[in-house]
Amino acid sequence: MDLYRHSINVILNNQDKGGAFIASPAFPTYRYCWLRDGSFIAHAMDRAGEHESSEKFFRWVGSTINRYAAKVDILTAQLQAGKIPDNRGILNTRFTLDGFEENVDSQWGNFQMDGYGSWLWGLAEHLRSTRNYALLDELIDPINVTMHYLKLVWQLPNYDCWEEHPEYLHPYSLATTYGGVAAIADLKAAGKLSSCTFDAQGFADEIKAFLTDHAILNGKFIKHLWPAKEGQATTPVIESGVDASLLGLAVPYHVFDLSNTAIIGTVQSIEKELHLLHGGVYRYKEDVYYGGGEWILLTAWLGWYYALTGEKTRASELLKWIENNAEPNGDLPEQVSDHMLAPIFFEPWRKKWGSIASPLLWSHAMYILLVRSIEDMKAQEVC
Repeated sequence: MDLYRHSINVILNNQDKGGAFIASPAFPTYRYCWLRDGSFIAHAMDRAGEHESSEKFFRWVGSTINRYAAKVDILTAQLQAGKIPDNRGILNTRFTLDGFEENVDSQWGNFQMDGYGSWLWGLAEHLRSTRNYALLDELIDPINVTMHYLKLVWQLPNYDCWEEHPEYLHPYSLATTYGGVAAIADLKAAGKLSSCTFDAQGFADEIKAFLTDHAILNGKFIKHLWPAKEGQATTPVIESGVDASLLGLAVPYHVFDLSNTAIIGTVQSIEKELHLLHGGVYRYKEDVYYGGGEWILLTAWLGWYYALTGEKTRASELLKWIENNAEPNGDLPEQVSDHMLAPIFFEPWRKKWGSIASPLLWSHAMYILLVRSIEDMKAQEVC
């Protein structure tokens, strides 16, 4: 089977006519669209030459944010009054495919900010591929709403990208904000966003300085930060360790260069603690979700990093592992359970939510991105 072509088809076949990507069609809890997943999926569609699919997604994001733009005014009033923001002011992380909030499950971690930086980054990458800058005029209102929102919330404790730990700040989430804001700054500098008066470059510089000052411990980035409190500065949560999502600080959000010593130290920790020998990549050492298996998308993410650093053998080995763990029909699951970190937790999760999500569109998207990155590396070698 041509897994690359199958991955494209899985994504196209599971894109709603309005533009939303369903996270996983066969897993009831994931029958929504996340801005986080969707932004990576749209980027993969751009890299695969499926620009129409990507553009439909960004238009869907724009209309969805416009629908709830008034919440940012409520959030502003809540913060000015010294109140803790609630769902009346917080923009959700997941939506129904027709772009509406879903709040039936009150335990769901809706306050996650990473999707909002991610969609700005993904939009800029789409424009880099297509040069369709007219799309900016269409989306200027949701762009401005998103910038205002991120400025309000970036130092508020919120759920991380795994929908956990709402008591902390998360360097990965801050990296997505940087990536989105810096992308807007670049568009402004190129004269493509004159109608955006927000100081995007100043905001991006502020985030990078914050991460430099607070998110590095013992030569590597840390997973969580204690938010600043009255009389106390932001500090690392020492016991939180390393998380594979910290790859995002370099790839793709470019907060720090691939050669940055703290990035290199972080990747070394991921290799040591989270990359199973000849296998895949775990989220973090204490993971118990479905027993804590190896994640397809994180394995591809690490391979993406190696492709960009010119380490073809390592990137290709990770690609091969993913291909070997595709299901017989070519679908890529969320995680592989052959070598679980906490196997006693597998069955309780299966009883609660059913079998592991498959296909997971984000897994297929990251596979596409890894394939294209390796191809780019090979093309550069020929040149």
